[in-house]
Amino acid sequence: MMHLAQSGTQNPLVPNTTELILGLVAFFVIFGVLARILLPRITRTLEARTDQIEGGLRRAEEAQAEASRVLAEYRAQLAQARHEAARIREAAKEEAAQIVAQGRAEGAAERQRIIDSASAQIEADRQHALASLRAEVGALAVELAGRIVGESLADEARQARMVDRFLAEIERQPRGVAAR
Repeated sequence: MMHLAQSGTQNPLVPNTTELILGLVAFFVIFGVLARILLPRITRTLEARTDQIEGGLRRAEEAQAEASRVLAEYRAQLAQARHEAARIREAAKEEAAQIVAQGRAEGAAERQRIIDSASAQIEADRQHALASLRAEVGALAVELAGRIVGESLADEARQARMVDRFLAEIERQPRGVAAR
């Protein structure tokens, strides 16, 4: 090292003072220009990005809160719809039971009306058949009696009395005797 100091050459590790001062002045000028012009722009850009990111996060949180609110509302409506559907099903079941009961009651009433009507018709037919049978039996009895007696029994009043006596005797006899 000494050898270099004696030879008059400058040490490469020690800078030249003039270059050092010029370098420092140039550095501070460039630093000042950058600080005045570029630094505010960089700061604004970073703040804009920060605002954009925070705004995006805030909007995302608001959208998530809105989605949660809508989901809760949807679930409430769904529960209400299920409840309403259950209520409608129950009402339909009750109405069906009423319709069935009403149908049964109407069917029973119709059945009873048909039975009553048939019974009345049967009774009327029986009375008609009995009257017709009475007339035929009476006519046969008068004709038979006229043949037995040998004279005409044309008198209506006498015929009616005779038929009535004959039928009354038949009705008085026990069932087993009349069948012989």
